[in-house]
Amino acid sequence: MIEIVISGPLNTVQDSGRFAWLAAGVSIGGAMDRMAHETGNLLLGNAHDAAAIEVQLFPFRLRAEADTEVVVTGAACAASIDGVPLPTWFAVPLRKGQTLALAQPRSGARAYVAFRGGIDVPLVLGSRSTDARRGFGGFGGRGLSRGDRLCLEPPSVALDAGCRAGLGAVPPERSRTSDAGGASVLRVLPAAEHDDFTEGARDAFVSSDWTVTAEANRMGYHLSGPALILRRPLELFSHGIVPGTIQVPPAGQPIIQAADGNTCGGYPKIATVIEADLWRLAQTSAGGTIRFEVVSEDTAVDALRTQARWVADLAAQKAALER
Repeated sequence: MIEIVISGPLNTVQDSGRFAWLAAGVSIGGAMDRMAHETGNLLLGNAHDAAAIEVQLFPFRLRAEADTEVVVTGAACAASIDGVPLPTWFAVPLRKGQTLALAQPRSGARAYVAFRGGIDVPLVLGSRSTDARRGFGGFGGRGLSRGDRLCLEPPSVALDAGCRAGLGAVPPERSRTSDAGGASVLRVLPAAEHDDFTEGARDAFVSSDWTVTAEANRMGYHLSGPALILRRPLELFSHGIVPGTIQVPPAGQPIIQAADGNTCGGYPKIATVIEADLWRLAQTSAGGTIRFEVVSEDTAVDALRTQARWVADLAAQKAALER
């Protein structure tokens, strides 16, 4: 069991999300940076979708009430155990009575704290993720606060057998998340109404630096920049949308749907962030800048396959070390 010592209300329990309930109006949810979440679980020998803590308000601190093992992934934040610096993206022991602390990230927006076995909260619609907007899942359907105590699932093998201190990973794309100007580069595919925007709007979409406004959250990222104008007025019925969909309301300022975003909407869609780059969106803070790069479907598929191969290779290397 672990006890929360310091936390903000936006820090939540998340797993891989709910994928079977979009038709019922339930968001996918889950970890915003799935690559960081899955890597933490892999290093600990957990199921890939085991529940962890997504931290987006810092400082964050917790205390272990039993021996366990922990991995901190995601944003580049200073982590420590009882004041001793902790390398991120590495599996390390966390002993009973020790305190894990995370400071404000040097870069990135969200950190993930995964524990051996995963966090034990009830399954709701097949997932342990928190849906704070609807008030279910996770720890009572809400963010974590001081004094909350979370149970951990029992590990599949003994603690001393499955995790070796110093076993870690450096995801291959983390070193090139930005362009020369510091903007997060998101690759996109043209969406259904892409050609209904003026040529000037389409050019501005890919040539401009877009500022992430303070309204950015797990539901969606509101951007500020040049107004994207339609060639003619459009009246659309509400239709299905997914995380990464970039809608443009009448004011012309784009909104990128995020993990807890709406499942349907009627605003015109100019593009969709490819799945392999959603982690980049998750690690862009309010006030940061984004640039868009239109790519082909083949490029989008290859990017996803590259990520899958990296995860598979890491799993194979871990298995080899433990034999």
